[in-house]
Amino acid sequence: MTTMAGYSIAARMDRLPITPLHRRATVVIGFGLFFDLYEVFLAGTLSSVLKKQFDLSGTGLTLLLASAFVGMFLGAITLGRMADRLGRRRAFLLSMSIYSVFTLLAAFSPNATMLVICRFFAGIGIGAELPVSDTYLGDILPPKDRGRFTAWAYTLSFLGVPLAGLLGHWLVPLQPLGLDGWRWLFIIGALGAVIIFALRRGLPESPRWLSAVGRDDEADAIVDRFETQARERNLPLPEPAASTPTTQQGGKVSDLFGPGVRSRTLMMAVFQFFQTWGYYGFGTLAPIILAAKGYDIVESLGFLTMTYLGYPIGSLLSIPLIERFERKYLIIAAAGAMAVFGILFGVSSGSTMIVVFGFLYTAVSNIFSNSYHVYQAEIFPTRLRGTATSWTYSLSRLSSALMPFVLLPLFHHTNTAVLFLVVAAAMLLVATVILIFGPRTTGRTLTDVNLVSAN
Repeated sequence: MTTMAGYSIAARMDRLPITPLHRRATVVIGFGLFFDLYEVFLAGTLSSVLKKQFDLSGTGLTLLLASAFVGMFLGAITLGRMADRLGRRRAFLLSMSIYSVFTLLAAFSPNATMLVICRFFAGIGIGAELPVSDTYLGDILPPKDRGRFTAWAYTLSFLGVPLAGLLGHWLVPLQPLGLDGWRWLFIIGALGAVIIFALRRGLPESPRWLSAVGRDDEADAIVDRFETQARERNLPLPEPAASTPTTQQGGKVSDLFGPGVRSRTLMMAVFQFFQTWGYYGFGTLAPIILAAKGYDIVESLGFLTMTYLGYPIGSLLSIPLIERFERKYLIIAAAGAMAVFGILFGVSSGSTMIVVFGFLYTAVSNIFSNSYHVYQAEIFPTRLRGTATSWTYSLSRLSSALMPFVLLPLFHHTNTAVLFLVVAAAMLLVATVILIFGPRTTGRTLTDVNLVSAN
C-alpha cells in the first residue's frame, strides 16, 4: 500500500532531512546502548576482584565471564525476532526491562552461583539491544546521514566502557553505605537502564516496519511528524522518488536462506562469530593479561581506564570517516589494524607501551565496530532486518561465551603473543569474508542496497 498521492513510506523516509525527532532518537538510542557496553565490559573489568571475592577457580571464573554472553545469545535470537514480529520499539523496551531487574539482583548476589544466574538473565535482556537499535536507526535515518548519526549514537554509548573502568578503579577499594564497591557498579547499571526505559517510551515506532506489517495509516502518521518538523524549520524537503517501491510484507526465518539473501546471511554469520574474538576478546581478557604481567588490581584498573578511553575517542573519529569512505572497505582496514595493534599489545612489557598499544587497539576497534553496526542493518530488507541482524549478531554472543574456554587455556599454556596471533587470524578472516561477499552501501538507499536481495 502507498500513501501521500501514491508515494511509498520508504520513499518519503529516504528524502527526509535530519529533524529534531531524528536527533532525539539518536541520543536516546545511544544512551541505551551505553548500558549494553557497560554491562559487557563490566565482567572483564571486575574479573580479578570477583575471582578473589568468591574464591573462584579457573573454571568458576570462565563460567562467570561466559554467563552473560550465553544469555545475550538467547536474548538476541528471541527478542531480535520480536523486532520483526511485534515491532522495534516493543523489543527494546522489553530488553531494558529484563536487564534492569536482573542486573539489580546481581548487585546483591550472596555467592558466585547467584551472580552467574543473574548475569545470564541480564544477558537475555541486553542481548538484542545492539542489533535492534541498529535496525531501528537504519529504518528511520535518511541514506546520506545514516552512517554519521549511527556513529554518533555509538560514540555516546562507548562512554560506558571507560566509565566501567573508572568506576571500578574508584569504587572497588570502597564500601559506600556498607556495600562492596563492585556491587555498586551493578546498581548503577540497573538505575540507568530504568531512566533509559522511560525515555524510550516516547520514541515512535519505525514507519518502515509498520508499513511492512500492513499498518500504513500508523506509518503515515509518524512520517507526517517527521515531515511537519522539517517544514516548520524550513528544512529542504524534496519530492519523494516515485520509483521507490513499497516495503515487502511478511518475512519468515527461512527467508534468510532464500535467493539473494542467503549469501549475506552466511557472510554475516561467519563475520559475527569471529569478530568478537578481536573486539570483546580484548576487553574481557586485558585485565587478566595485565594481572599475569605482574600488575595489581588497582594498577590494572588504572591502565584499563586509560586504554578504554580509546573506545569513545575511536568512535568519535569514525564520524567523519563513515560517510566519506565506503563502509565495506573501512571495516576491512580497521580489522587489519586491530590485528597489528593486538599483537603489539601482547608482546609489550613496559607500562607505557601497554597503554599506547591498548589505546590504539581500542580506538581502531571502534572505527571497525561503528562501521559494521551501520553495515549489518543496511544489507537486509526491512521485513527481515530485525531477525537477520539479531540472529547473525547472536553468533557473536555465542562466540563470546565460548571464547574464555578457548582463549584462557591458550593463554595459560602459551603466552600473550600466541594469544593475540590467534585473535589477529580471526580478524583477518572477517576482513576476507567482507571483501569477497560484502556489497557496497555508503550513501545508497536501503531499497537500492536490497534490490540485489530480491534477485
